[in-house]
Amino acid sequence: MKKLAVTDKGACMACRSCELACAGAFYKNDDITLSCIQIGEKDRKTTVSFCVQCGKCAKACESGAITQNAQGVYLINKAACVNCGKCLDACPFKVVVKAADKPAPTKCIACGICVKACPAEILYIKQDEAASA
Repeated sequence: MKKLAVTDKGACMACRSCELACAGAFYKNDDITLSCIQIGEKDRKTTVSFCVQCGKCAKACESGAITQNAQGVYLINKAACVNCGKCLDACPFKVVVKAADKPAPTKCIACGICVKACPAEILYIKQDEAASA
């Protein structure tokens, strides 16, 4: 299975470069609330939230617009999406996002744009061998 991973969440500098890169790639916008990776804080510690490709969004999707590809990545078919918002509610990490002016939400597709943007070099794309065989 291909997915985003973090080597050391404690090493995150909360610079938000990953969020800016993601929002820019998907929405051509610097609104970090539209990023599929979210940097936050809990108990005075930086948190890094991202899609773990669990499939809960796909199970909640009433139109079947979210499917898993051969690499284990869940993708949203924007043409099939009915914009019900159930995938946003189902995501345990709240990283399925939607801009008000767009017809469908977005989620992490393990593209690596955030990885390239991270100055701390703590993000990487993980490829489980068992899923790719």
